[in-house]
Amino acid sequence: MSQSRNHLLKALSPEDFALLLPSMHHVQLDLKAQLEVPYQPIEHVYFPEAGIASVVATMTGGRQSEVGIIGYDGMTGVAIILGQDSSPNETYIQVAGNGWCLPVENLRSEVAKSQSLGASLLAYAHAFLVQSSRTALVNGHSKIEERLARWLLMVHDRTEGNKIHLTHEFLATMLGSRRPGVTTALQMLEYRGLVHARRGEITIVDRAGMIKLTHGAYGDEEQRHFG
Repeated sequence: MSQSRNHLLKALSPEDFALLLPSMHHVQLDLKAQLEVPYQPIEHVYFPEAGIASVVATMTGGRQSEVGIIGYDGMTGVAIILGQDSSPNETYIQVAGNGWCLPVENLRSEVAKSQSLGASLLAYAHAFLVQSSRTALVNGHSKIEERLARWLLMVHDRTEGNKIHLTHEFLATMLGSRRPGVTTALQMLEYRGLVHARRGEITIVDRAGMIKLTHGAYGDEEQRHFG
C-alpha cells in the first residue's frame, strides 16, 4: 500500500503504485495555480495530498460555476482516464497545498500495462461524475444557504482543521451566484452559529448543524470517502 496521504494512491495495489512512482514527483500547489486549461491538451495529472483543486465550467459571456472539487480523495485529469486529451472545463487550485504530479504520457503507458490500475482510476472517475451530477441537482433545487453549507462541508472533508481560507469572490464563483447573495448566505450561517467568518477565512463551528441545514443536499454520496 502507498504511504501517500492521497486516498486514491493509497487504495492502489503495491504493484500498481510501483508502476506510477518512478514517474511522479512531489509539487507545491499554489493558490490559483492553473492545472488544466479549457480545450487545451492536458499534460500532467495531479494527486493532491493537501489543498483543494476546483473544476470550473464557463458559459459564453464569462459566467462561471464550479462543477467538482478534488482534494486528497482523488486526482485531476478525469478526461484523460476517460480516453480524452482535454476538457472544456478549467481546473485550478482554490486552497493551496501539495501533492504528486504525473505526466499524462507516463500515466497512459502504465495503465496500458495494468488492467487493475485502469479499473481503479475508472472507479474514481465514476465517483467524480457522481459528485458532479449531485452538484447539478443541488444547484437546481436547493436554496443558496443550503448550497453554501454543502460546499463548505465538502471542502472541510478535504482539509485539516476547521479553518478554510477563501474569499467571498471565490465563493461566488464556486456557487455560480452573485457575491452579495453569497455574503448574505454566509451571514445567515454565522447568525445561526454554524460558522465564524472574517475576511478571507471561514471557521466551521457546528458541523452537525451545517449538515442538518442542507436538508439532504449533503448526504451519502458526499460522505462516501470521508465518513
